[in-house]
Amino acid sequence: MTVDPETSAAFDIERLLAAMRPKLHRYCARMVGSVIDGEDVLQDAMIKAVEAHASAGTLDNPEGWLFRVAHNTALDFLRQRKRQEAFRGPAEVDMIVDQLDAVASRQIAATSLRTFMRLPVPQRASVILMDVLGCSLKEICEVMDCSLPAAKAALHRGRAQLREIADEPDDAPQQKLSDADRERLGAYVAHFNARDFDAIRAMISDDVRLDLVSRTHLRGKAEVSRYFGNYDKVSDWRLVEGMVEGRPAILVFDPNEGDAKPKYFVLLGWSAGKVATIRDFRHAPYVIKDAEYLI
Repeated sequence: MTVDPETSAAFDIERLLAAMRPKLHRYCARMVGSVIDGEDVLQDAMIKAVEAHASAGTLDNPEGWLFRVAHNTALDFLRQRKRQEAFRGPAEVDMIVDQLDAVASRQIAATSLRTFMRLPVPQRASVILMDVLGCSLKEICEVMDCSLPAAKAALHRGRAQLREIADEPDDAPQQKLSDADRERLGAYVAHFNARDFDAIRAMISDDVRLDLVSRTHLRGKAEVSRYFGNYDKVSDWRLVEGMVEGRPAILVFDPNEGDAKPKYFVLLGWSAGKVATIRDFRHAPYVIKDAEYLI
């Protein structure tokens, strides 16, 4: 049997990507500080790898090459999220400040509004502008109408005070779903667990979009209905309302294993009271391993 070289090469890269996907995700998730955003970065990296593989020639270290693709894709994501300047001239060198690592940046972004209110106004504004909204020092100076040294001082003091606050005993109430989120998720979960998929179909919009992570993308009520039909054929799931990284989510357990930990999770997006997007991580169980979740 004659094997076409291009077909063989495509098969090899896809097989390698499938084998390395969990490792690549762990790297991407830590680079960007989120298992959910990490999966987005990974999907972009996989597309870039497939497109670049044809012109890459013979790869002595294909795994290392894939990690470089993932690394560069993660850097692109971080640059976009922080809205960093694409170019800095020699006169702008002093605009550069110490960048927080992804985890620290995410922790500040997740800081409660009540905690931010404990900072003086200049410190509060500078930290929110840079560490939450991703503004540059130049933008901070323009927004606050202050000098560069004043902006840098406020930023450093604000970060330091947030670290001190973080070291205080945590007596805040545990994060939980809002009543509105619990009601919406609860209805979806109750119908799903009862296998009342006609009721579920009534909850989704006509142009609903489904991302069955690592498997397929579907759009429209007719196509997505097949997804519910596939769930009806198996019994390895039980849904519970919860949170993943502070986002309302559905945690999925396997009732046949009696495991106290969820196997994966599902994210829903809503529009005009209907489910507009479904992101199901059933075929990407590696994501839940590093996720921060609450039931």
